[in-house]
Amino acid sequence: MLKTRSDFINKVHLIISVIIVVPVAFLYAFFPDAQFELFPKTIDEHNFYKAVMGLYLGFSVLWILGIFKPNYLKTAIITNIIFMLGLGLGRVLSVFIDGIPGFGYLFGTVAELFLGVYGLWVLNRFNNQPSMHRKSPN
Repeated sequence: MLKTRSDFINKVHLIISVIIVVPVAFLYAFFPDAQFELFPKTIDEHNFYKAVMGLYLGFSVLWILGIFKPNYLKTAIITNIIFMLGLGLGRVLSVFIDGIPGFGYLFGTVAELFLGVYGLWVLNRFNNQPSMHRKSPN
C-alpha cells in the first residue's frame, strides 16, 4: 500500500478522501440533519440522499482499488480530481450566488479544492515519470 515515499505522495489524498467521504455518505443517507442542517421531508428527498450515498461509496471503492491495486491508481486519481474539484467549484459558485455557508461547508470547500489540486499535481507527476507507470511488485 504505502511502501515508499512516492507511494505515500501518490496515494495520501485518496486515503484522506476515503476517510472523509465514506462517513459523509452514511450521514447524508441516514442522518442528514445530524451535521449538515438538511431536513428531508419527502420520500423523494430521502431517495436523493441515498443516491448521493451510493455515488460517494462507489467512488470510494474505486479510490480504495487505486490505493491497493497499481492498475487502478491513475483512474482513481483522475476520478478523485473530478469528484473533489466538481464539489469544490460547485461550492465556490454557491458562495458567489447564495452567500457564505457555515463553517463546515466552508471547510469542506477548501478541503475539496485542496484535494483536487493535489490530485492534479500527483497526476502531473504520474504522467511525467515513466517509473510511476510500472506495476509495483504486489
